[in-house]
Amino acid sequence: MAERTSPSFEDTSESSRIKHPTKRSLVNKHSGGGVPNGIVGPPIPLTNGYTRTVVCPDMCCYCFDVLNSHLTSAPTPRSPFFTNEEYPLFVTWKFGAGRRLRGCMGTFTAQKLHKGLAEYAITSSMKDSRFHPIVLDELPHLECGVSLLTSFEQGAHYLDWEIGTHGIQIEFLLGKTKKMATYLPEVAVEQKWSKTQAVDSLLRKGGFKSAITEDVRSSIKLTRYRSEKCTVTYDEYCSVRRRYKPY
Repeated sequence: MAERTSPSFEDTSESSRIKHPTKRSLVNKHSGGGVPNGIVGPPIPLTNGYTRTVVCPDMCCYCFDVLNSHLTSAPTPRSPFFTNEEYPLFVTWKFGAGRRLRGCMGTFTAQKLHKGLAEYAITSSMKDSRFHPIVLDELPHLECGVSLLTSFEQGAHYLDWEIGTHGIQIEFLLGKTKKMATYLPEVAVEQKWSKTQAVDSLLRKGGFKSAITEDVRSSIKLTRYRSEKCTVTYDEYCSVRRRYKPY
């Protein structure tokens, strides 16, 4: 993600009111079980000593189904079998062996997963203003990533977060206009940024063009969060798709 790697996102004004799910999903004991292949990020802790991993490869495969349907005018994919709980989410598309970013968009407002993933599979592939829309010839070279966002916390200051653990959202004033920008947890790691470099980059992403001083950094409002992420390549998707009919 050497170019503009940050995800675009919708209005985040409701992020403090996000509904956190409580229904059952895939459950693993702390001491074993692990998580499915392709999944990164901490599982969601439960009060009974168990953890559960909500994100799953089927979510990425469903995004491929939706994109393939859109590009080929195939019938709308049938409803998926994974949970339909509500989560803030992002869908990321990368291209080729170098995993070049091709689109990444999402929302901080909790969405029903079936509808939200279908919507952002198309939005991220067709409407990310940093890139031209994905075309059919690119499909065999794509990788899809789904990120479900959890554990939102207000930071005490702009350095109150951990690289590799937290994504960050910042809010700041540009004149009289409130601006927001976010990076998912993996971005600072992939770019080898310090915390200050990540925050400075977010300020630029949000449209701040003046000199970035310590006073500017100290004036921002920072929210940290975690995410569960799963990635699936097109080849992996095809190997699964041969075993079922998505339409």
